Amino acid sequence: MSPLRVAAVVVGALTLQVTLLSRFSYEGARPDVMLLIAVLAGYLAGPDRGAVVGFASGLAFDVVLTTPFGLTALTSTLVGYGVGALTGGMVRSSRLAPSGIAAAGSAVGILLYAVLGAVLGQPTLEGPSLTAIVVLVSVVNAVLAPLAVRALAWTIVDDHDRRTPFVLR
Repeated sequence: MSPLRVAAVVVGALTLQVTLLSRFSYEGARPDVMLLIAVLAGYLAGPDRGAVVGFASGLAFDVVLTTPFGLTALTSTLVGYGVGALTGGMVRSSRLAPSGIAAAGSAVGILLYAVLGAVLGQPTLEGPSLTAIVVLVSVVNAVLAPLAVRALAWTIVDDHDRRTPFVLR
């Protein structure tokens, strides 16, 4: 993966998150495209690189959030690694797989964030319904997954690491 291209994708996703997606809300729940980047990085590039991209996207998002610094980075790192580890042996011929992985990984990521926040004394289990947040983030990330796959596939430039889920046309 090219670090400069990964940085461009993370900055682009952060810009989309804070400018456009932050305006949309359903019962207090908002989309989380930064989590999508972590999930699909794990799926496309494996656990190690998924963790690194997850950490970068989480840290970038932590800069603009009011939650404890590092909470989102920790969650995204664990999700990126976990998705990469669980999908490593998966057949990648289906065009629907990235959307399914994005939905499931996002749901797990939101739940993990809520639990870690509660452990750290944050009111993450209060406020908007956790169910509404999980459903909204999962659905939005499943819809945006094909675009995110294209953006992240662009970051994979090493000839020895062409692990893309399908041939991009």
